[in-house]
Amino acid sequence: MTVKELQHHTLSRLLPAFDITEARILTRRLLNHFTPHDSMYINLNPHKVVDSDVVASVDNAVNQLLKDKPIQYVLGETVFCGFTFFVADSVLIPRPETEELVLWIMEENPFAGKIYDICTGSGCIAISLAKYIKSCEVFAVEISPNALNIAKKNAVLNKARVNFREYNILKPDFQHAVKNKFDVIVSNPPYVREVEKLLMHKRVLEYEPHLAIFVDNRNPLVFYHTILQFGQTHLTKNGKLYFEINENFGEEMINLYKEYGYEDIRLKQDIHGKDRMICGKLKSKN
Repeated sequence: MTVKELQHHTLSRLLPAFDITEARILTRRLLNHFTPHDSMYINLNPHKVVDSDVVASVDNAVNQLLKDKPIQYVLGETVFCGFTFFVADSVLIPRPETEELVLWIMEENPFAGKIYDICTGSGCIAISLAKYIKSCEVFAVEISPNALNIAKKNAVLNKARVNFREYNILKPDFQHAVKNKFDVIVSNPPYVREVEKLLMHKRVLEYEPHLAIFVDNRNPLVFYHTILQFGQTHLTKNGKLYFEINENFGEEMINLYKEYGYEDIRLKQDIHGKDRMICGKLKSKN
């Protein structure tokens, strides 16, 4: 099979399960991943013969996509903030909205000394900040040992120095388990209520880790309470605490920051116009 034939074969298999635009994007990603050829090469060298094992790999990937498996898990990797990250079903797939959060932190804290990423997952936030803020020392914590293994592999892959630790932050002794103070604390914790499952796509519900996504309907802000309390004793003077949040809890999050003694609270919308990020710092003690 030639590379051009493989391209047409792959596209035809993805239709009509995906619309034409998405099918073309997926086809391009599959061929770029499994062959050394980009779209320009394929157009200029349409008669280049592709090895049978490559054809089999692409076909197997298409089979998985047709079962709604996310392309990131099919390929085992994704790109976040310009860096490649390993992903598997033990970690949440990094989202563009989280890239916006990282960019916000980078812009406001170019000289941060110590940064703490809570619920690090794949390590995408911690590693990106470690790469872009050269002077910082980054720490990260995660409850899942499988996720933590992937985060460590991603740090090696991207040549980033991050101090990882496995820990359940909801344990009562979390406040005393960490001795450092931080200029920036950031977290993208589980924030989707169980009741919101009905609104989510099959590829999220069946493939992404529920531990990293869902919280109890009765206490949806449990992680935010814990981390805001942690920040009271672990932020440096003028240190800031950033969150990614559920779009339905913008006002509640502002009030929660106030409840725990934070000021300069800013709620920020994502590219879709949804309340997605928030930041605040502890009130100065006179």
